[in-house]
Amino acid sequence: MLLEVTLSGVTLGGMYALVAMGLTLQYGVARIMNLSYGELLIAAAFAALWFYSGLALSPLLGLLVVPPLAFALSYAIYRILLQPLVRRAKTRDALEVDSILATFGLLFVIQGVMLAVFGGAYYSYSFLSIPLNIAGATVAANRLLALVLAVVIGLGLYLALTRTRLGTAVRAVAVDPVAAQLVAIDVRTASALAFALGGALVAAAGVLVSMFLTFNANLGVVFTLKALVVVIMGGVGNLLGALIAGLILGLVENYVAVFIDPGLTLAATYAIFLIVLLVRPQGLLGRSSR
Repeated sequence: MLLEVTLSGVTLGGMYALVAMGLTLQYGVARIMNLSYGELLIAAAFAALWFYSGLALSPLLGLLVVPPLAFALSYAIYRILLQPLVRRAKTRDALEVDSILATFGLLFVIQGVMLAVFGGAYYSYSFLSIPLNIAGATVAANRLLALVLAVVIGLGLYLALTRTRLGTAVRAVAVDPVAAQLVAIDVRTASALAFALGGALVAAAGVLVSMFLTFNANLGVVFTLKALVVVIMGGVGNLLGALIAGLILGLVENYVAVFIDPGLTLAATYAIFLIVLLVRPQGLLGRSSR
């Protein structure tokens, strides 16, 4: 029983971490607080549903199609909607306020389109809902597959950011955009790429989440809030911190839901969040400002 709950919590935490990594890129590098972030996840989940139910194809094929489309869409959103805000903002704080207002409006646009197309009903589909026995614990194959793919995607992102020239440039912009310009790094291009990559990551998470969770057109806000909690808990701009915070959140939610009361999962989530803020305001792995 304990092992089953733990594995389920790790899977959920892995999804939270993957979602939060994308938001970490968007906020940590581009300095865009994207409130429409979760809507892209739900849109990707509906795309995976269409692949499976409409085209009779594996939703895994969606991982080859949906994230690149989300990358292109996010890049276009940044260039068309957000870059004018970047140009006119005199400070980073001003940019954060403007981006919150702009993406808050974008949230309702995307959500409205999904409601018009799919309505408010809940959707799910049965893909690899096969019980597997691992050390005496029963785990659904789709959850296990989602966890493995999330780990692969997260590891790929980490290696791309730490082992490539472009990744180094992106990390430099996250640390100090002014200093990055002094060493001939195109900050605007790096920010646009980071924002687009964040969109691709959340779309990949949407495809994976759709394989084992029920969803509807209104759930994007929930994932946005969870991603914000994970990003702040882990430390803004810290990918490893987002991973640890995501796993903690997933495990706590599962333990509370199974062993205490499902109605207390949200309370437990924000209790952990508040404790971290009180003990380490900069986040688990964040750097304290001086």
